[in-house]
Amino acid sequence: MPAFFSRCVVIVLVFAFAVSAQKRNITEKDLFDFTWVSDPQIAPDGASVAFVQVTVNEKREGYDTSIWSVSTSGGEPHRLTSGIRDSAPRWSPDGKMLAFVRVTEKDGKADQPQLFMLPMAGGDSFQFTNIPRGAGQPRWSPDGRLIAFSGSANADDLAKSKEAKKPEGEQRETDVRVITRAAYRFNGAGYLDGKHPQHLWVIAAPATPADNATPKQLTAGKYDEDNIVWATDGSKIYFTTTRVDEPYFEPATTDIYSVSVSGGEPTRVTAFRMGANGLAISPDGKQIAFTASVTEPIRSYSQSDLWVIDVAPGALPRNLTGNFDSDIGDTVGGDNAPPRAGGGNLPIWSPDGKSIIEVYSNEGRTNIARFDSATGKRSDLTSGNQAVLNFRTTADGHRLIYTLSTPTSIGDLYSIESAGRPGQLTHFNNGLFSKLNLTEPEEVWYTSFDGRKIQAWIQKPPNFDPKKKYPLILNIHGGPHAAYGYVFDHEFQWMAAKGYVVLYPNPRGSTTYGQDFGNVIQYHYPGDDYKDLMAGVDAVITRGYVDTAKLGVTGGSGGGLLTDWTVTQTDRFAAAVAQRDISSWADWWYSDDFTLFQATWFKAPPFEDPEDYRARSPITYVNKVKTPMMFVLGEADYRTPPSAGGEQMFRALKYRKVPTVMIRFPNESHELSRSGQPWHRIERLEHIVGWFDHWLMGVPKPEYEVSQQ
Repeated sequence: MPAFFSRCVVIVLVFAFAVSAQKRNITEKDLFDFTWVSDPQIAPDGASVAFVQVTVNEKREGYDTSIWSVSTSGGEPHRLTSGIRDSAPRWSPDGKMLAFVRVTEKDGKADQPQLFMLPMAGGDSFQFTNIPRGAGQPRWSPDGRLIAFSGSANADDLAKSKEAKKPEGEQRETDVRVITRAAYRFNGAGYLDGKHPQHLWVIAAPATPADNATPKQLTAGKYDEDNIVWATDGSKIYFTTTRVDEPYFEPATTDIYSVSVSGGEPTRVTAFRMGANGLAISPDGKQIAFTASVTEPIRSYSQSDLWVIDVAPGALPRNLTGNFDSDIGDTVGGDNAPPRAGGGNLPIWSPDGKSIIEVYSNEGRTNIARFDSATGKRSDLTSGNQAVLNFRTTADGHRLIYTLSTPTSIGDLYSIESAGRPGQLTHFNNGLFSKLNLTEPEEVWYTSFDGRKIQAWIQKPPNFDPKKKYPLILNIHGGPHAAYGYVFDHEFQWMAAKGYVVLYPNPRGSTTYGQDFGNVIQYHYPGDDYKDLMAGVDAVITRGYVDTAKLGVTGGSGGGLLTDWTVTQTDRFAAAVAQRDISSWADWWYSDDFTLFQATWFKAPPFEDPEDYRARSPITYVNKVKTPMMFVLGEADYRTPPSAGGEQMFRALKYRKVPTVMIRFPNESHELSRSGQPWHRIERLEHIVGWFDHWLMGVPKPEYEVSQQ
C-alpha cells in the first residue's frame, strides 16, 4: 500500500476511534430530552406536512404538544402553533386553513379541548367552538364549507351553559356514583360516564375570528358514535356505533349509520359481527375500507385483516387479506411511541380506487404495503428492520410520509416517492443520539421444546466482549397478544448500558407470526409460553457469555403474570421484577376494567369453573417461590388492579420471609412505562435496575431494607 494511502487509513481509524470515544452510554434521564413526532398530515398540494411534536414539559411531570410543519422535499421544520396542548392538525381541502384541537388552562388546570383554526396565509390561530365537555376529531367536508367533530355534551350541559352562574353554594353536584354496568371504568380514562356518550356535531368552517358560527348537534341518544367519515359528495356523514346497552354479553358488533348534514334521524346502513377500526371511504363513495378481527369462532387472539364493504343497505364485509397470515393495521410495541397525540392510521385508497395502503406487521417488523382492492394482492412499499408508526400519502398517491422507529432511533418523519429511496425529513433527536453509544440488538431464532421456532433479540452492552461473563435479564412482553420487534425501546438500551445482556423473545401467543401461533395459548395461558421463554434463556447461555448465577427476569402486564409464573416454576433466577401483574385470575376477572364474559381466555367464569382459574394463577403456587421479588404497580391501574396482582404476591412473600418490596406509583395507570409522568417513568427504570443491581451485582440498596423505612 502506498505511504499516502496508509496515512489516510490511519487518520480515518484515529478519527473514528475519537468519535466513538466521545460518545457516552444512554442514561435513564435521557428520556427527558427525547422528542416524538406523531400524526403527520400532508397539505393538499403535497408541498408540506403538518405534524405534532411531543416533548417532556418543563416540570417533567407531563408532556407538551405543539403543531409543526416541514417541507416534503426537506429543510428545517418550523413551529405553527403557540400552545402547549395542541394536537390533531387537519388541512382544509384548499390548504388555506388548518383546524386543530387545543386544550387551554383555566384556573391553572387543563380545560376542555376545543377546536381552533390557523390561517396559513398568516395571522394568529383562533378558537371557533366552545362546547361544554369539549370537542375533538375535526373532519373537513369535501368542499371545505363544514367541519364535523365529536363531542359529549348533552341537553342539560347546553342548557346550563346558557344559564346565569349560580351562587357558589348552589353549584355543587353530587360526586356519588351509581354503577349499573359491569364495565364501568377504563384504564387511563377513569370512571366511564354513561350520561355523556360521544356524538356527532357539525359547524360552518370559519375564515376569520369574526365568523361566529353556531355548531349543530347531528346525533343524540345513549350510545357512543365514532369513526367520522364524510360521503364523497358532502351530503352526509357515516359513523360507527354499537347500539346495545351492555355489549360485553355478546361478541363485538359494528353498526354503520349515516346522517344528513342538514339534520334528521340517522339511518342504519349495515351491521356486522366485528369491531371495525379506521373507516375510509373509496374515491367513488361506493365502498368503505377498515381493519377488523373476526369474532367467530371465539378466540383469545384473532388476527386483524383489511376489509371492504359496499355502502349499501345490508351489505356484508369482504376480507381482502384472509390468505395473508400477518397482522394488518397493527404495529410492534416499544416503550417510546409518542406518549400523546398519536393520531392513529386509516386505510388509504388510491385515487383510482384500485388499491388500499395499510401497515402490516410480520416477524417483529412493521412496514407499509399496497393491497389490491379486488384481490387483496400485496405489494410492499417499505421494507427493512423497522417499525412504521404513522403513515399518510399525498392526494395523487405518489408520495408516502411516515414516522419510523428502529432499535436505535425513536421516530422521525420520512418521505418516499414511488420506486424511490426514503429520505428523512425531521432530525429532532439527532443532537442527543449523536452523543450516545447505542447498539443494534442481535436477532436470533431458537427451537423450543416442541420444535416450534421462536424469534428473539439480544441487546448487548456497549463495547461487548464475548469472552466476558455478563448478567442477563429476561424481559417478557405483555398482551399476551403483542410483539417485540425492530422498534426503539429505552428500557433495553439502558439495561444494556448498565452492563446487562437483555433477552426479549416473542414466545407463542405473540402477534406478527400468524393466526395459529398467536391463538395456540388460548385456555393454556400461562403454560407452554413459559417453556418458550426458558428455551430462550438456555439458547443464550450456550453462547458462553452469560453468568448463570446472575439471571434476572421482568415483564409488565401479561409479562408481569409470566414473571410471577416463572418464579413459581423455577429457582434459576436470582431476582425478579413483576410489573402491573396478575397473580389471581379469579380476582382479576372480578375487578379489571373490561369483562371476560366471552370465552376468550377461560371457558367459563370463576364461580362456574374455579379449578381452571386456580390452576393458572401464580398465587396458587406462591409457597414455591424463593426468588427475591419486586412489584411495580400503578395505583390508578384499572387494567391489572394491584389488588389482583402484586399486592397479593407481596403480602404472601412477606409472610414467607422471602425478600420482597412493592413500588407503588400514585395516579399512574397501566400506561406507566409508555406515557406515565416522565419523572415516574425514570423512577420506574431506576427501581427495576436497582433491584437487579442489588441481587445480581451485590450493590447495596438500603432503601429496600425494612430497617430504612
